[in-house]
Amino acid sequence: MKIFYTLLLCCFCSLSSITAQTCVGIWKNIDDDDGKAKSHIEIYEENGKLHGRVIKLLEIATLKTCIECSGDRKDRPIEGMVILWDLEKKKKKGVEGKILDPKKGKIYDCKIELEDANTLKVRGYIKTPFLGRTQNWYRVTD
Repeated sequence: MKIFYTLLLCCFCSLSSITAQTCVGIWKNIDDDDGKAKSHIEIYEENGKLHGRVIKLLEIATLKTCIECSGDRKDRPIEGMVILWDLEKKKKKGVEGKILDPKKGKIYDCKIELEDANTLKVRGYIKTPFLGRTQNWYRVTD
């Protein structure tokens, strides 16, 4: 009987660690064109919503400023720039808000969802998630 309770306790502990997983943290994104990591993005919570800021451009990153952006972001450094904002939990699975693609200077609707503790699915789209593309971002653990 003690074994049963021990197993039951282990199941509850592992379940609580799964539900405690969060998108908050530092993630590296992978470039769609060459498959290499280009930056680290910190996802943080502010006023009940998630936001993401580029905190580090990696050496391989060739784009340093947002040339194609408009408004306040035009010709501004990408490092330090908020590229995800107003992400909040919706009725469906995942978190939705806005994302900026600094390479194109375009803003898209966005949906993020944890695939596992270290993989974040980030989907940018126009009007409907069916019209978009998904990137996997990977948690920075160093």
